[in-house]
Amino acid sequence: MDFEKLAELLFPEIDKTPDYYEELYPERGLPEGARVTRFAPSPTGYLHIGGLFSGLISKLTADVSGGNFYLRIEDTDKKREVEDGVSGIVKGLCDFGIDITEGVTGFETEAGNYGPYTQSKRAAIYQCFAKDLVKKGLAYPCFCTADEVQAIRDKQEAEGVLPGYYGEYAVCRSLSFDEIKANIDAGKPYVVRLKSQGSPDGKITFDDMIKGKIEMPQNIVDVVILKTDGIPTYHFAHCIDDHLMRTTHVVRGDEWISSVPTHIELFKACGFKVPKYAHIAPIMKLDDGNKRKLSKRKDPEAAVEFYSEQGFPKESVLEYLYTLANSNFEDWRRANKDATLSEFPFNLKKMSVSGALFDLMKFNDISKNVICVKDADWVLERTLSWAEQYDKEFFELFSADKAKAREILNIDRENPKPRKDLAKWSDVPEYVAYFYDEIYTPDFDVLPENINRADAVAVLRAYKDAFNIADDKDTWFGRMKDLCEPLGFTPNVKEYKANPDAYKGHIGDVSTIIRVALTSRTNTPDLYYIIKILGEAEVMKRIDSAISAWEK
Repeated sequence: MDFEKLAELLFPEIDKTPDYYEELYPERGLPEGARVTRFAPSPTGYLHIGGLFSGLISKLTADVSGGNFYLRIEDTDKKREVEDGVSGIVKGLCDFGIDITEGVTGFETEAGNYGPYTQSKRAAIYQCFAKDLVKKGLAYPCFCTADEVQAIRDKQEAEGVLPGYYGEYAVCRSLSFDEIKANIDAGKPYVVRLKSQGSPDGKITFDDMIKGKIEMPQNIVDVVILKTDGIPTYHFAHCIDDHLMRTTHVVRGDEWISSVPTHIELFKACGFKVPKYAHIAPIMKLDDGNKRKLSKRKDPEAAVEFYSEQGFPKESVLEYLYTLANSNFEDWRRANKDATLSEFPFNLKKMSVSGALFDLMKFNDISKNVICVKDADWVLERTLSWAEQYDKEFFELFSADKAKAREILNIDRENPKPRKDLAKWSDVPEYVAYFYDEIYTPDFDVLPENINRADAVAVLRAYKDAFNIADDKDTWFGRMKDLCEPLGFTPNVKEYKANPDAYKGHIGDVSTIIRVALTSRTNTPDLYYIIKILGEAEVMKRIDSAISAWEK
């Protein structure tokens, strides 16, 4: 076989050589040890939280080494692609702190010197390297139809041998040049296959940066590298792209481990240095005591969009993903409460081999910890930004008086032990509802069981008489204490606990009666500041309404 002649027959329009692309995409000139990583999703639907996690790990791997991270879009499978899926991916990454400075930056936009970063725009590059493999006798055209390939598989199944196109089953391997030309002249469609050099008894060994040393059988299958339309398969495209984009570390899901023998063979066949691999275990979830992967169908939290819609701050999402990323993160955070995430010494080797568990309750707690230490301006700005997109009615209400909104959000915020009421911005409408008549529905049936309605009415009447909106906090609380004894309560909680039968309740119960009358809740931020924001007229109106309800 004259392989050069065959290469020209198959690729008459490809006039570039691999050397041309080697010069076009030179080594990056980074310091020794700097890692180049990528996130390379397919635009086939929404961004999964596992994808965001994978992108984060890739970026951290590059960042901690002073390297480069880029976004590549692998869109060679047009059947599964959704319209403008790219924008959803870019938005999902950027919304949660993974800013793209190289690669695909949006719909039809890119940045960087190693593009195009979209595989469908790189067909000529792949065909150049496929042509070179044909020239070397390492690739060949295959004219087998889908039915013929299936017949081969059926035969292999009946014989109990490894399925695939290889060895004696690779019927197009032995076609002569004249047979190939005749098929092409007849208009027969064909794919291009790698002529595998693997041995059935051969082994490959590689060091996975997360899972450690892995030994696997060599690839022996003549995998397809170009489909009938000249577009590459994932295996071939990723090999060419990772080499030319000078990727040093491939970080991806561990479902790709089975493909590593094929990928290593492709790198070596092309004469490329094999990158380091780091295979991430999937994010898991406990379901009736059993671990399973987060499911797009079963788990709304699987979609990155869920976090945007619910209004989780990107800082919370990242903080939680870091706890999944490295087992030592939480200890580090306890010792470095005010440090930024970029200061954390991320290490691939400290990732879970079997897959971290996603715990939505723990995530909510972490988010509350993130939000509670932020100032009211920060919280207000992000609440309004979320509401403008996802709750227009609340946005109009809450943004009408931003000074009032800020006051509400600032209650119990700037102190050594701030309250942890908010996990996400969608919690805010309910959290502030009692400050706005437009969305507040009084509920006077929430009195604690130890307080009867007659006593509650007596407390409210006495409070009305003693009320003075001008009181400072100490004076206000003094008046509250003064109400206690004449009504059968004690201003001293310890005294009540020592002799509960001697009193109807204590100062906390008196406060609760007033709190319920004003907010319909037994647990709120500081009551004094709630009263100041509501104002005298509203306080009196609500107390009168509660008295009317409890006197019935």
